[in-house]
This record gives sequence, structure tokens and C-alpha cells, in this order.
Amino acid sequence: PPEAQQYTYQALVNSLEGLTDTMMLIRFNPDTQQLVVLSLPRDTRVDIEGYGIEKLNAANYYGGPALSAKTVSRLLGGVPIDRYIRINVQGVEKLINALGGVTVYVPHDMKYRDDSQHLYINLKAGKQRLNGNQALQLLRFRHDENGDIGRIQRQQMVIRALKEQALNPTTIARLPQILKVIQAHIDTNLSVEELMALVGFSASLSKANTQMLLLPGDFSLPGEYGASYWLPNYAKIGDMTARYFGLGFEQRSYLQPSQVRISIQDSTGNRQAVNLLVKTLQRAGYTDISVDKPWTEQLSVTRVVAQSGNALIAQAVRDVLNVGDVRVESTGILQSDVTIQLGKDWVVSAGLPNNY
Repeated sequence: PPEAQQYTYQALVNSLEGLTDTMMLIRFNPDTQQLVVLSLPRDTRVDIEGYGIEKLNAANYYGGPALSAKTVSRLLGGVPIDRYIRINVQGVEKLINALGGVTVYVPHDMKYRDDSQHLYINLKAGKQRLNGNQALQLLRFRHDENGDIGRIQRQQMVIRALKEQALNPTTIARLPQILKVIQAHIDTNLSVEELMALVGFSASLSKANTQMLLLPGDFSLPGEYGASYWLPNYAKIGDMTARYFGLGFEQRSYLQPSQVRISIQDSTGNRQAVNLLVKTLQRAGYTDISVDKPWTEQLSVTRVVAQSGNALIAQAVRDVLNVGDVRVESTGILQSDVTIQLGKDWVVSAGLPNNY
């Protein structure tokens, strides 16, 4: 009956139990003045103690935050995890509303309906201010070519936008009131004082010192394991945890330009600018270059995205361009080491006609 379906839905969205939709490991490092956010795909293939090989999102179902933390720590080679926050679907919606919404660029039209989950997504492409419900639609949509990994990329976009737009002294002062709004939807072992200190630290950091990573890995092949998985690349995970989580020793072997995989996403609509970029990179020794699908948002400033998490490689590419900003995040092309999202500044610096 309808009332039973409604009850089931409310229990789902209000619950902190069950399979997790999203998992992130966050490190606040006052020594380096860095905030590191590592996105952990829900389909990551892991060994959950006592339950065997499962998807990572089952850890919360089997053992809550304790087993989730233990499983993630083992996945990352022993990275210590001492605090946790769990927030349910309605809590995310209420939090974004309490912060006044968020302005983001929706990369393409998104439409999806699932009556069983009461999930109704209907967003148009373009830059816009989203309320909590609309932001939740963007965060939950995963019905495109990259599935859950595409959803992670959009989550990183929203996190960066919220940090830049909402984390300020006014928000910090209102934090106790905001927590009261969402208290029924959140579970944490952090005190209010600790939360306020961490929010204050995050607000003080520059854009460059907010670094968002994706667990290194790749999609499993169809039928390879009887289910679809994100397969961890443990060698790359070791380098990443050394570089960003202070565990072990980072392999400092420098990639030669010819070894760096570069993808280009053009936002300018100027083919001449793209051709010049490819030639400029080739003259600098970069030979593994692909021109991918365009970046639909028109960018004033080129973004040099350290897709693999290696900021040094991205900075070297940026130095060749002599324009743009380096971003350590995972919003580029998955198979690349560096994704160049080409902006108007490159067109201007090259003295080419401006198409927009």
C-alpha cells in the first residue's frame, strides 16, 4: 500500500545503517596547511574482515563506522582513522539548505526516475544556484558513462563550491545552530568544538591547498567477477598514501614528459587554440596527448587537473602553458595523468581570435 511504501522510503533516507552511497577519507593537516579529501568508490573490491570479498559500501551494513574505518585503513595499507561522521540523505539536503544553497555548473541535462526510492532527478545543464533538494539530485545522479565514478566527480565539484562559497566566519559562528537542524540525521564521534575547529581550518585554506583525490584503480571487466567492481591499484595507492597521508615512502621517480598521459577538454570552441596547445606540448616532449570531449562550461582560466593526484607533474605541464591554475582533483578524464580543461586565457595569450 502507498503508506507502507512511504514508510519504507522514510526509513531508507533517514537511516544511518545499510549500504553507504558515498565514502570519503578526509585529512586535515595543519603542518602542510592542506585539506585532503580521498573519494572511495562504493564498488571498491575489498576483503571485509569476517565477511570476505565484498564491495566497500557493505562495511557499514555489516559493522557500522568501526568496521568501515577498519576496512578503509586496511585498503590504504594502514592509514590510521580516528574520527568519523555519518550523515544520511535528508541530512545532506538540510545541510545545504542551512548553508543557503550552492552555485555550481551542471555539466549536462540530468533526468531519472525511480519510484521505489522516491528518487526524481530533473536538472538542466548550466550554471545555477541549487537548493538542498536540487543539489541532492546532482549528487545522486549516476546514470552516465562513468557511473559511480562520474558521481564522485560531481561530488568533488559540489564540495569545492561549498568550501569556496559557504565556509566563512559567518558560517562558523552559525555552526551550532546548523548542527541542531541536522542532528537527527548525523552520527559522529567528533565534539561540537572539534567540528568548529575543523570547519575553521578548512575555511582558512586556499583553493590550491584543497586537494581532492580518487582511490587509484580501474573498472572490472564485464563478467570478470560476477559483479561490477572498482579494482584498487595497490602500487599507486601506496604512492598516494605516502604523498598525502604521511604513510610509508613515496616513490619519487619523475615521469619523463613522454610518459605523461595528457587529455585535453576544450571549453573555448576554438579549434586553432586546441591545435596550438597540442603542438606546444609536443615541442616540450609530451607525446601521449588526446583531445577528449569538450568541457561544456566556458572557462576564463584554464584548469590543469592533476587527475592522478601528482601535483608536480601537473605543475610541469602548467609551466609549459604559462597560463592556468593547477588543481589536485579528479574531475578530469579518468585515464589521464593530467587533464587540461582549456580556457579563454590560453586563447588570449596566444593572440588568437576569441570565439566567445
